[in-house]
Amino acid sequence: MIQHIVLIKPRDGVQPAAMTRLADALAALPEKIPGITGYTWGANASPERLNRGYTHGFLMTFEHAAARDAYLPHPDHVAIGPLMQPVAEEVLVFDLES
Repeated sequence: MIQHIVLIKPRDGVQPAAMTRLADALAALPEKIPGITGYTWGANASPERLNRGYTHGFLMTFEHAAARDAYLPHPDHVAIGPLMQPVAEEVLVFDLES
């Protein structure tokens, strides 16, 4: 199993509607791309104040590394780029394998 963790540091002035469009597009990916077994989106909820400006993120779970590797170049995943680019100043990606 691969847990694909993506954290988003938003650009100044990003409208909530733009963040919602991004979240909705990501939520549709499990229906479109084989091997995705879970998806969760949310705003930072940690009281530790260690988020370094990353306010939103998502966790995409894959059956295995091959499913994640097929997802990365998949056209429906690539189509997320134009939604992410105007929203995110920075993106941090971290994958855990278990």
